[in-house]
Amino acid sequence: MTVDAPERHMSEMNIAAIVPCYNEEVAIPTVIRDLKAAVPGITVYVYDNNSSDRTSQVAAEAGAIVRFEQRKGKGNVVRRAFADIDADIYLLIDGDDTYDAAAAPHMIETLLSGPYDHVLGVRTEDSDESAYRPGHAAGNKAFNNLVGRLFGEPVTDMLSG
Repeated sequence: MTVDAPERHMSEMNIAAIVPCYNEEVAIPTVIRDLKAAVPGITVYVYDNNSSDRTSQVAAEAGAIVRFEQRKGKGNVVRRAFADIDADIYLLIDGDDTYDAAAAPHMIETLLSGPYDHVLGVRTEDSDESAYRPGHAAGNKAFNNLVGRLFGEPVTDMLSG
């Protein structure tokens, strides 16, 4: 016999946004502002991964908790963040403003409605306002096709997250 956990709403939960950054001085204030507007009460942690610009200073001024990971690479940042931060829900989002933070509440509610351990947002290509930097759309499409053929399942955003 299993006992279901009582339902909880996201307003009752400790939600941490983990934002890996490398030289995101220009975009990071927007990401922080949009996250705080989309998910009231969220705690935004910006992990500066050896930036040579003012990413950490600008992020702190925008209201984020700034931490540092000296070992290069997003994987090192993510491992460090999950080791450092205790939360009910973790939202991992890039600091380059390629994701729509307004989608976060829907994703969190989807996660809570279960039975999920993980929800992944997928960027959509808009010809007027691309979510991809130049060249990334073609690379992502190639990886999507390769992984889809290898595993026999369609993949739409292999490089998401």
